[in-house]
Amino acid sequence: MTTMSSAAALLVLVVVFVASPLLVSSQLAPTMAPTMAPSMAPTAAQTATNNSRLEKAYVALQALKRAITDDPKKLTENWCGPDVCSYRGVYCATAPDDPCARTVASVDLNHGDLAGTLPEELGLLSDLAVFHLNSNRFCGALPDSLRSLHLLHEIDVSNNQLSGTFPSQLLCLPNVQYVDIRFNNFCGEVPKAVFEKKIDALFINNNHFEFTLPENFSNSTASVIVLANLPRLGGCLPSSIGDMAGTLNELVLLNSGISSCIPPEIGKLDKLTVLDLSFNSIAGKLPDTIGNMRALEQLNIAHNMLAGDIPESICALPHLKNFTYSHNYFCGEPHRCLQVPRIDDRQNCIAGRPDQRSGEQCIEFMHRPPVHCDAHGCFAAPSPPPPAYAPPPPVY
Repeated sequence: MTTMSSAAALLVLVVVFVASPLLVSSQLAPTMAPTMAPSMAPTAAQTATNNSRLEKAYVALQALKRAITDDPKKLTENWCGPDVCSYRGVYCATAPDDPCARTVASVDLNHGDLAGTLPEELGLLSDLAVFHLNSNRFCGALPDSLRSLHLLHEIDVSNNQLSGTFPSQLLCLPNVQYVDIRFNNFCGEVPKAVFEKKIDALFINNNHFEFTLPENFSNSTASVIVLANLPRLGGCLPSSIGDMAGTLNELVLLNSGISSCIPPEIGKLDKLTVLDLSFNSIAGKLPDTIGNMRALEQLNIAHNMLAGDIPESICALPHLKNFTYSHNYFCGEPHRCLQVPRIDDRQNCIAGRPDQRSGEQCIEFMHRPPVHCDAHGCFAAPSPPPPAYAPPPPVY
């Protein structure tokens, strides 16, 4: 994972916390109802014995406790009795459709080192807005019942041992904005519908998915997309990538099996701050249109097969802090690039710079056929040469 990903996740979480009134109220007062007008305040403490929503939550949380096989930090030790709002990691708030009712708005068991499985009863948490289980040891599939959590805004089950196919039940959630399933053992195809989903952040990296970057990839409205360390992904960067300019802030595709040129339309992404295309099979030249990406701060294109000169317009970007283009076949870089706060130009073919490829490697690469890309950004065979001119036969 690149160093900017943690900052990206933090930024997204800040946005989500502001956008989720259930979570905000629960974090401010996890064991008491949010401040309300006296006429609207509940008249008695609400528990599973006198509140049907909390009764369902009790069933769900007790099922989860039974499904946990190891709890070394004793996070669920106090999960006893009907007062579910006092359970550690469980936060209650006013129900969105009933100002006099309490409900479970958030479950946050991050970094608990919990082992076990996730039961179907979790679907009873029908008012849940935030579900955080990252950095545990849960295994098995995500329960299909999650499709009933229509108020869910964030789901983070990253860094577990979950498996199975892509959890398509997430596609049924109308309000989900933050999807983080990275660092698990999910496999198979990723549905094309993911890129039609109106979400703000998508982290599916470090799984075992096997699919091709679909043609509707550029339909995504997410501000952060991380598809890193998915070597069985593959595909091409589409020329339509410029259509994501309105929303995309960070795009991380490192080590994702991409075989492609970099389309010049990428320069339309004028809100992009992070672009990581390293450790792929990207070839051709670096388009000078990247110099139009005025917000760019981090650019990593290392370990590809790019060649030619680095465009000066890229190194002149006003906010560029880190430019990594090592392990390619670039043969020239403007002096201005050396003024970027942090660059890495090792293992190229740049005369006069230290730690470059051998002359033999550079000459061998230069004798390869030039790279041609089609309108979709994919490698294309070069156009056949015109037929040799043959004079007409003599007339006798």
